[in-house]
Amino acid sequence: MKINKLLKGLGNIGQIAEGIKNNVFKQEHIEQIADYRWQQCKTCPFLDTKGDQCAVKGTQPCCGECGCALDFKLRSLSSDCPLNGSAKRWDKVVKNFETEKMISDRLEKHGYYKGDK
Repeated sequence: MKINKLLKGLGNIGQIAEGIKNNVFKQEHIEQIADYRWQQCKTCPFLDTKGDQCAVKGTQPCCGECGCALDFKLRSLSSDCPLNGSAKRWDKVVKNFETEKMISDRLEKHGYYKGDK
């Protein structure tokens, strides 16, 4: 366990909870975003598949930069890639206060998602 990464993660507990919820209760539009993000992370030099840089042991694959478990981080729509500048792989989709309804409406408007109607 990397104590500095774990302590920093506690400041993002809402985003972690969002990622866990979206991992347990899967929705098509969130899985599409997670898949896109995973494609970006697979080519990142900070991808840790062994778990050496994970904030919590046994949660690999994780981001070696922030220590987050990718199963959760990729599904937290209010999280972004921790890298800066041109190294950044993807941005957050929404701010914390936006609802999932607003998310799905935006995705549908742009042709990425067709909800159950």
